[in-house]
Formats: sequence, structure tokens, C-alpha cells
Amino acid sequence: MSTDSVDGASAETRPEIEVTESAAEQALSLLDSEGLDAGVAGLRLFVQQGGCAGLSYGMRFDDAPDEDDTIYEHHELRVFVDPASLKYIEGSILDYESGLQAEGFHVENPNVVSECGCGESFRT
Repeated sequence: MSTDSVDGASAETRPEIEVTESAAEQALSLLDSEGLDAGVAGLRLFVQQGGCAGLSYGMRFDDAPDEDDTIYEHHELRVFVDPASLKYIEGSILDYESGLQAEGFHVENPNVVSECGCGESFRT
């Protein structure tokens, strides 16, 4: 695992974001189906304004990290997080859930103080 940022900042000064093995496997499979090189491209995890509680998570694949991103590597998956989002999701765990009720990526965020009823947005 690596938490090196593009600027080479020390991993000791940044909060950790974890990725479960099942989440990494799903994301890597999707990256491959999109024709992206997992050695360079990665999953961008971000926070945006929206939802009834004020903030919501977003995810997308990016060809490469931005200059000021923090880069995490777990189970061969690169995860890019911008500085503004990092303060809301530090210490989080990205997981992939599959079951009868729902299937998809889920962020377990210790900074959340309340969520909306549907669980799609949150407040820190």
C-alpha cells in the first residue's frame, strides 16, 4: 500500500482511507472493462454538495491523478482524493456490498454525524 501524493508529501501527515479487497476487485474489474490502465488510472473518491443532508459521495474513474491529489493504493487499486474532499472523508473505508436489497460501493465514514433517511447524503 502506498499513500504517496503526487508532490511526494509524507504519508505520516495524512489521514488514511482504506479500501476493502472486494471493493478493489470490483473497481479493478470496471477499470479493465473501460480499457483503463490500472497502473496509471484510478478511482476518484470525492465529496460534493447535494442531498437533503448537505453532502454526498461521488466516484468516477480518472486517467491519472491531479497534481494536488492524495493517492492511496490498496489491493492494486489506486484511489485519488482531492484536498477539499479529504477533510470530509479522512479515516473512511470504501467497501463493496452485494445482497438482496442492494449492490454497490459504500463509504463507511467515521466523520458523519447524521445521514438523510435514504442514506444518500450526510453531514459532518
